Amino acid sequence: MGVISDGTTVIDNGAVEGVLSWQSSIKTSAFTAVAGEGYWINTTSAAITVTLPSSASAGDTIEIVDYARTWGTNAVTLNRNGLNFQGGTANAVYETDGQSVRIVYSGATQGWIPTSDDDVTDEQAVIADVLVVGGGAGGGGNSDRGGGGGAGGFRTGTLNLARSSVYTVTVGSGGAGATAFNVRGSNGSDSSISGSGITTITSAGGGGGGSESSAVRQGGDGGSGGGAGNGGGGATVNLGGSGNTPSTSPSQGNDGGDSQISGTEGTGGGGGAGEVGGNGDGSVCGDGGDGSASSITGSSVTYAGGGGGADGSRTNGTGGSGGGGDGAGGTQNNGTANTGGGGGANHSGTPGTGGSGVVILSVPTSAYSGTTTGSPTVTTSGSNTIMKFTGSGSYTA
Repeated sequence: MGVISDGTTVIDNGAVEGVLSWQSSIKTSAFTAVAGEGYWINTTSAAITVTLPSSASAGDTIEIVDYARTWGTNAVTLNRNGLNFQGGTANAVYETDGQSVRIVYSGATQGWIPTSDDDVTDEQAVIADVLVVGGGAGGGGNSDRGGGGGAGGFRTGTLNLARSSVYTVTVGSGGAGATAFNVRGSNGSDSSISGSGITTITSAGGGGGGSESSAVRQGGDGGSGGGAGNGGGGATVNLGGSGNTPSTSPSQGNDGGDSQISGTEGTGGGGGAGEVGGNGDGSVCGDGGDGSASSITGSSVTYAGGGGGADGSRTNGTGGSGGGGDGAGGTQNNGTANTGGGGGANHSGTPGTGGSGVVILSVPTSAYSGTTTGSPTVTTSGSNTIMKFTGSGSYTA
């Protein structure tokens, strides 16, 4: 075929494929098309049938375009209205999101023939809100005087996700409680989201709770720091672990509480995302620091609370809001799963395990691709679709 000076196209039999007149009215229900016109078709509410002209001349042209990228859900059917379509007598059905179709009438034998039939990639970035919480740490103690486990790091952000790109989600596990008096509770594992065109967001696992032996009394460093353990005697302050380690801005967590201030022996609580762990004193152990709230799922939920300290001769500390386990004697009080809460210390039994972390993505429902791995829980709130990853997986934007 060749192009003539006014921008129209000459097809093989000499007929002219004319310039289209695009209609400004968006089509949302069945209609009859007119040769020489182009139509934006919105099937958000229902499938639509387009009736083609009952008579046509060679070179007559019609074009239709998926206005809202919804043809994959509600298709468009072309009613051939007595004329052939690609030499046959079946109506054409188009059901690909982003599709555009240009048809030209070739004559009675072959009838209408598509000259362009493409699906157009949506190149606009998807704006996503994200919450990333690291795994909480295990509590200290096991035989006496343990510090609470620190909460996992708590970070939020807004990401521009590129269409068709894969974003990898890692959900950190909770750390185990101390297995003996001379072992600190284990740190939690990091949670993260990474992929094309974004800066990876990583929330560190919480720092383990300190125990009785002098080598492990200080709480571990992490997203939030572990509370300090104690071995009794003296006036030396045993320090809680440092939170916001590694450093992020805004801060991802807080320090764990100290023990044995001015000669007393109460142990420290684990730090939380919203508050430092409580210090121990002569009569009580420190409470776990409270966590921070997020409404990314559509309702306010608190995550990343620290675990409470424990000492056999003092009142045990309580876990911080957001999944922190209570300090205890005998009972194992774990951090709550998928909150990043720190495990509670234990003075005469097994300290609590930290709660696993979580990664939550919220995207506009109109841009949600539906392509995930790792089986996240998918819900909607208002105009957004929310993916809650309680295990590692991925999302393709």
